[in-house]
Amino acid sequence: MAIALPPSWLEVLQQEFGKPYMVKLKQFLKEEQESGQIVYPKNSDIFNAFNTTHFDDVKVVILGQDPYHGAHQAHGLSFSVQKGIAIPRSLMNIYKELQVDIPGFKTPSHGNLEEWAKQGVLLLNATLTVRASTPGSHQKRGWEEFTDEVIKTISDKKEGIVFILWGAFAQSKAALIDEKKHFIIRSAHPSPFSADRGFFGSKPFSKTNEILKKEGKKEIDWQIH
Repeated sequence: MAIALPPSWLEVLQQEFGKPYMVKLKQFLKEEQESGQIVYPKNSDIFNAFNTTHFDDVKVVILGQDPYHGAHQAHGLSFSVQKGIAIPRSLMNIYKELQVDIPGFKTPSHGNLEEWAKQGVLLLNATLTVRASTPGSHQKRGWEEFTDEVIKTISDKKEGIVFILWGAFAQSKAALIDEKKHFIIRSAHPSPFSADRGFFGSKPFSKTNEILKKEGKKEIDWQIH
């Protein structure tokens, strides 16, 4: 696992990479790969969220749980898949909500969300790797400790960030966020199992832009091209 983070992230997270949990995590990932397990995303994409959205540029955080575990899907951004890969059902539901929430939004032909990330939307999964075809297989190995620290660091060192927390798991991370300084948008998860129970109609994207406008920040262009 090569760790090559931009300087702005290294400045605030450098101390994490020498901690015992991270040493154990690196060893676990090494053993997974040496034993022939296929791990997603590929090594160079594990920290893609940080390399695409630098710390200084973060305006919005969308929190996911695990990377996709199918071939060629995961590329280090939560909810996003690489171009040429079928759009997952949760992301299709996100696009459906965008059609209602953002006037003129057109459903993209692909599921790559890099355009959001480049505008300051940190697409962060709580666990950054997964074994092929085995959802949840890399949970409780140390990633959550790292990403909890990421959330706390954003909360402590920045102001006026919009955290979009979909579903019970993401909402459990609200305890890490100072709501006096930041904004939290909560709703059901866009998964087909829960989207009808409070995700559809929640308008998280227009709400985010309203907050950013009030904060004097540039709004997000949610249209994916």
